[in-house]
Amino acid sequence: MQALRPSPFPSTAVATATTLVLALALTGCGGSDPVEPAAADTACRVSTSSGGSVTVGSGVAGDPALPEPSSGFRLGGAAVRSGQYMVVTANPLASKAGCEVLRQGGSAADAAVAVQMVLGLVEPQSSGLGGGTFALHYRAATRTLQSYDGRETAPAAATENDLRWISATQQTLPLPSARASGRSIGTPGTVSMLKLMHDDHGRLAWSANFADAVALARNGFAISGRLADAIVLNRDNLLRDPDAVAYFLNPDLSPRALGTRLVNEPYAQTLSAIAADSRAFYSGPIAEDIVQEIRRTAAGPAATSGAVLTPGVTTVADLAAYTSVRREPVCIAYRSTEVCGMGPPSSGGIAVAQTLGILQNFDLAAQRPTAVDLYGGRPTVMGVHLISEAQRLAYADRNQYVADTDFVPLPGSGVASLLDAGYLRQRAGLISMTRSLGTAAPGAIAGAAPATSSSNEGRGTTHVSIIDAAGNVVVMTTTIESSMGSYRFVRGFLLNNELTDFSPTPSDLSGPVANRVQPNKRPRSSMAPTIVFQRPAGGPRGEVLMATGSPGGAAIIQFVTKTVVGVVDWGLDAQQATSLMNFGAANSPTTGLGGEHPNLNVANNGNDDSLVTGLRALGHTVSVAAQSSGVSTIVRRTDTTGRRFLEGGADPRREGLVLGDAAP
Repeated sequence: MQALRPSPFPSTAVATATTLVLALALTGCGGSDPVEPAAADTACRVSTSSGGSVTVGSGVAGDPALPEPSSGFRLGGAAVRSGQYMVVTANPLASKAGCEVLRQGGSAADAAVAVQMVLGLVEPQSSGLGGGTFALHYRAATRTLQSYDGRETAPAAATENDLRWISATQQTLPLPSARASGRSIGTPGTVSMLKLMHDDHGRLAWSANFADAVALARNGFAISGRLADAIVLNRDNLLRDPDAVAYFLNPDLSPRALGTRLVNEPYAQTLSAIAADSRAFYSGPIAEDIVQEIRRTAAGPAATSGAVLTPGVTTVADLAAYTSVRREPVCIAYRSTEVCGMGPPSSGGIAVAQTLGILQNFDLAAQRPTAVDLYGGRPTVMGVHLISEAQRLAYADRNQYVADTDFVPLPGSGVASLLDAGYLRQRAGLISMTRSLGTAAPGAIAGAAPATSSSNEGRGTTHVSIIDAAGNVVVMTTTIESSMGSYRFVRGFLLNNELTDFSPTPSDLSGPVANRVQPNKRPRSSMAPTIVFQRPAGGPRGEVLMATGSPGGAAIIQFVTKTVVGVVDWGLDAQQATSLMNFGAANSPTTGLGGEHPNLNVANNGNDDSLVTGLRALGHTVSVAAQSSGVSTIVRRTDTTGRRFLEGGADPRREGLVLGDAAP
């Protein structure tokens, strides 16, 4: 049994946000809301309704970082324009950190490092040092595209039944669940991947990109609405970890509330060590503490009496051996564009590409949403039908064929077979204009692996889109899997539960499951960071048109597809395409329509909404449950005078923010 570490988070380290108190005090004295002095340089600032601008994190009126209760869908807001550089993330403080790096001449790769280090602090429930990352990087000067795989790996001692039972002689589920046991925690890859991408494309020193995150960790930040909700949601599971209890909960074990100021000195120290040498994460005291946490068997003193944890088998050698990987992007021609994404071990790039390749055979422009407004209007019945059917077919192939190709090869000629135009045309021929497929069968491809099963994916994920002044692009989706990962908190950050993306059952009647647990294997993902290029029919790859991506587990494929179609087929701007109603289907009879959207009538289970009833008439089982996407989109535009500009959209379903330099 492992000893419990003394908590590094004394209760005095957390207090009410002083910026909020100061703002209220000034207002209560009879004066107006505090206002920052006017700034000549409006880069990385937020415009106000009065024509001024506000610095993010200043705490004055209009600061988007002032904590508010989370909302299913924020109303208002239009696409943001900038001239040369832009960053879109799911948190205002992270967007500010990335934008400041760009303003100082840093590259998109530099900004990605700065953004992730802040996100791991202010949005720890979604991503961080203890998780994994996929990214695409486009280098404008050489017109080269590279993808980076920082996916977590199973430990070398893993067995295919690790998520299924405790041991061969104790064939019961890991305790207290597979997710909350040490068996769920993969060797983290985020730090390694960011360092690899920075080595290739960084302009500033590696250490220069950590300053904002270290300062925020030491000076404190106010708990946002989404973090407050995550603490409430996960409070009972956090009780098993004494460090998590000290950081996220009050002394009486109640959740720390919206606006509470959090100070995270252990995180600042971890960042400082990584800034000096990235390998400090994978060896020495940090790695040793990570392993101790994974192998812990005793629950914390606040947990239910008698609680026991099934340990993982990770060793310090697993961390020392971890390497991130450069891989080939997955690209497909679509209309007059080329859409590129992440290949295996993510299924996201292939599934998005297959969906678009199938849709290439239909006139989607004719199905443009009606009554287009700030929120993208109302999708048509046939538009949702066609896209959902194409997704059913793509998910069928995903579930059957896609896993870590270092262990399980794709059938036929690999990606080329799955994206072959003739094959996708044949798949498109299965779509009826009058009836839903319900559940689609995978396509027949020579050399196909035995049948596999789709794993459940959590939504503890976030997405970042960045374009720098030189035209370089980073799209990065980063995760700890489910909200608050495995609930394990060490050295100021949460550890992932990414190994639960593997199938817990290693085989079925057809043979071994492709996405089963194996030593050093990477679990399948649906993350789909995406770059869209201009590409006239038959011509070479042109300039970047669009950068996008989203969190959302297996639904990421749906969120990204609707955003790309929104821009390419329907002519929506970056914010409209991002805000557009979420819709789509995995390979089941259920088609989802995002019930959080203001343009959908969810009363009476949607029976009073013509979009819902129209789909049901085509045989769709329609769900109007709310969907929490987190799309971050940048589109490159040219105005009527020929001036180039960037146009950004942040998902109103989260706390995202678009920042850049002054608009032209």
